[in-house]
Amino acid sequence: MLRYKVNILEKLKEAGYSSYRIRQEKILAEGTMQKIREGKIAMTLESLGVICDILECQPGDLVEWVRDEELNP
Repeated sequence: MLRYKVNILEKLKEAGYSSYRIRQEKILAEGTMQKIREGKIAMTLESLGVICDILECQPGDLVEWVRDEELNP
């Protein structure tokens, strides 16, 4: 299972991209924003690329894979 390693919205905000700015500039779809808020990893590679571009990071800096047993022992 994939999970976020960091709070994506917090990191975007630190980089000057509030939820309001992201919506106004149509940087990410509202559905993508909602899934990030809910902690769901259900975004396109394009959206992940946009986030990585803004934060100047690699996808592995944002998400990680863990065995299901580690989440539900």
